[in-house]
Amino acid sequence: MNSDLSSQQVKDIGEQGLLERLQRFCPPEIIGDDAAVLETASGQSLVVTTDVLVDGVHFSNLTTSPEDAGWRAAAANLSDLAAMGASPLGITVGLGLPAELRVSWVERLYQGMTECLQKYNTPIVGGDVVRSPVTTLAITAFGQVNPSQIIRRSAAVVGDAIVVTGVHGASRAGLELLLHPELGQDLKDAECTALIRAHQRPQPRLDVLPILWKILTPNSQLSIAGMDSSDGLADAIIQICRGSGVGAVLEHRQIPVAKTFNHWLTPDQALKYALYGGEDFELVLCLPQELASALVQHLGEGAAIAGRITAGSTVILHDEQKKFPDQVLNLSQGFQHFGQ
Repeated sequence: MNSDLSSQQVKDIGEQGLLERLQRFCPPEIIGDDAAVLETASGQSLVVTTDVLVDGVHFSNLTTSPEDAGWRAAAANLSDLAAMGASPLGITVGLGLPAELRVSWVERLYQGMTECLQKYNTPIVGGDVVRSPVTTLAITAFGQVNPSQIIRRSAAVVGDAIVVTGVHGASRAGLELLLHPELGQDLKDAECTALIRAHQRPQPRLDVLPILWKILTPNSQLSIAGMDSSDGLADAIIQICRGSGVGAVLEHRQIPVAKTFNHWLTPDQALKYALYGGEDFELVLCLPQELASALVQHLGEGAAIAGRITAGSTVILHDEQKKFPDQVLNLSQGFQHFGQ
């Protein structure tokens, strides 16, 4: 990249100059009006989700390049669509930027978003840019879903198995390695790289949906409960139980964690990362035992049946080997935006 161009600041080119730069990342046939028009298939429901990310809260130049910040922002929104059973149609991007921010940083942010979105044939279809004392990124994602395949938090029933589509705690472990590299001295380079990548380049689990619908074809009237685990596995299960008016038992030994945890973290640390670390972007789904077993078999390594839905309202962490006492899970140990 030309050094003169890479040192340009947002205030040097102004709002229109920046928009002209960013429009290169959007399909030319969609942008140019006051709003984007997205076609949806007949008989489909539109799904809309919004995430706001703030510099110093959701990303930091200490741990995240602009490209990685863009990727993670896009992945978070696509994960929300996957959690609803929806396929993505497009996203809009709202930016709050300090005037002194380098234009090259913004372009690199968009490059990271584009790299993630291209995997799922999802365009950036518009947005807005404003001046702000803190870099802020607000993404609205649009998706479509067959009404009979909408995944809701409120559909869990007693007896359902709880399926986790992949390992938990890897993103938190990667963040810790970025902040404290000395913690990885007992890990191989490839192991450190894998954990860091889990934090910087999470994969939204849209790939789960075609497998899920294939398994459910003979049971097309069956409702599936679920959400993503972006705020932690414990949060996801508690939120589903609250929405459905049920309880759950989560089996300690069945929670899938990264293999490297076994010789790096204490059991308590590994469990805390898995339950409360967040930003793993896996799906947590509740469905009948037979179908849950079939889904886990199709998904392969990392996926697991981690527990079951019960009567009542309490979410309990249980250890069949009785090495750990039963715990009642709550939301207080996870990240809280306005916690003290």
